[in-house]
Amino acid sequence: MAKLVGSLIIPKKRPVMKPIILSLAILFCSLHGYCQNIQVNIQANNPQQTINKHIYGHFAEHLGRCIYDGFWVDENLPVEKKDRIRLDIVKALKEINIPNLRWPGGCYADEYQWKSGIGIREKRPVTINSHWGGVVEDNSFGTHEFLELCELLECEPYISANVGSGTVYEMREWIEYLNFAGKSTLTETRAQNGKDKPWGVKFWGIGNESWGCGGDMTPEYYSNEYKRYQSYARNYSGNNLMKIACGPNIADYNWMEVCMKNIPNWMMWGISLHYYTIPTGDWGRKGSATQFDEKEYFNTMKNALYMEELLEKHTAIMDKYDPRRNVALVVDEWGIWTDVEPDTNPGFLYQQNSMRDALIAASTLNIFNKYSHRVRVANLAQTINVLQALILTEGEKMLLTPTYHIFNMYKVHHEAIMLPVQLGHHQYEVEENKIPALNASASKDKDGKIHVTIVNLDAKKNNIAEIAIDGATTKTINGEILTSSSFSDHNTFDQPGKVKPGKFDNIKKSNNKIIAELPPLSVVVLTIES
Repeated sequence: MAKLVGSLIIPKKRPVMKPIILSLAILFCSLHGYCQNIQVNIQANNPQQTINKHIYGHFAEHLGRCIYDGFWVDENLPVEKKDRIRLDIVKALKEINIPNLRWPGGCYADEYQWKSGIGIREKRPVTINSHWGGVVEDNSFGTHEFLELCELLECEPYISANVGSGTVYEMREWIEYLNFAGKSTLTETRAQNGKDKPWGVKFWGIGNESWGCGGDMTPEYYSNEYKRYQSYARNYSGNNLMKIACGPNIADYNWMEVCMKNIPNWMMWGISLHYYTIPTGDWGRKGSATQFDEKEYFNTMKNALYMEELLEKHTAIMDKYDPRRNVALVVDEWGIWTDVEPDTNPGFLYQQNSMRDALIAASTLNIFNKYSHRVRVANLAQTINVLQALILTEGEKMLLTPTYHIFNMYKVHHEAIMLPVQLGHHQYEVEENKIPALNASASKDKDGKIHVTIVNLDAKKNNIAEIAIDGATTKTINGEILTSSSFSDHNTFDQPGKVKPGKFDNIKKSNNKIIAELPPLSVVVLTIES
């Protein structure tokens, strides 16, 4: 199947173009208005901060089928397991070098009683998950199970404490149970439950969405509560906590202002921010995960790019009270939120994952890289079977979503040095509304390789990126691409490989520039060696 552009037939599955053919195609494309030539300048001679790998973190809440029937499965399910931890999922997440995993919530964190999730499983109390579907929670997956999962994943645990319905004393005891190396009643209990040595959990969120489901607090009240709670979050046995305050919802700049003003910098390692992309902008009817037209696609991408404005304005407030940028901005919930799939539990937040979602993930990660002087942790919501999931499961079957592939492609940025990127004029227009057609980020890794990630959001046009790199020469270029013919394309259990990465060859060198032809709806990673 091919599409006709003027008199030029461009196959959807393009063969490798030789340089002269690529040059003619680019010339034709430019002359007939089917693409834009966009200048991309990478300042390799102006290296900036290290991109913290924890920007590429994930989130696992007791919600729907993320924990139960996701990470933690029935003992009789015919898949490889460690205890009841599903190991094909572990293997897939290790492939993307998952740096951290946030748990137990989310809204669930502020009703979670940690002592209900330790000890003999058959004797653990049965509780109700009142936030998500009103389902019965048997607490078979608790502290030890979560931390074993993190050990298997070789990632840092990020635990959210219960401030909304819990007490300071309960949080203090949990930290002692997790991190104290000496002898106490709690550490003896920990040993009886199978763990002699402490885990040394560092990332510690004090409350979640305290402005909403975590207690409906004002910023003045919460900031005082935070100071009280954090004073009992002890650094036991040399395990120094990275304490994270509950920050604002979306554009609540007053919440950020009050917290940064009232909480001394030394009392918090970071402060959080939550923002979800709603396709329609209407929480009552968010829009389908797979059934949408170009106008809704465009509006979704416009809403996703709003993340940059949020980071710019929240960072400006933080700079006012913390000019040395000691406090991290922790975007520990982000992603697209659509209506649930038909005939599924509305409280389980199960949605499909399309090429549109991959473009959102790639664009957002490019923004995080740009703001990595402040953003040092972020967590996509959520890892399995919930919201913008990396992995979907159905019984023993498992598939990787387009969003998963983005995280696999972008792992080249982990702990690399951010290189500033400047883009020339470029627009994607629908019904006289415009957004930038391209977004990009670049970094240099420990081996000296430069990695450039470029997203073409345009649903119709090829775009030509003319990449100039200041301060570096180019000897070899390799490329990888994720693209599909429609923004609504997605992987299913019948077609698990419909959207997957492939080799990108539409690149050449010309007059000290790299010329890359980006098809519509594409994410490209270039690896450049000097």
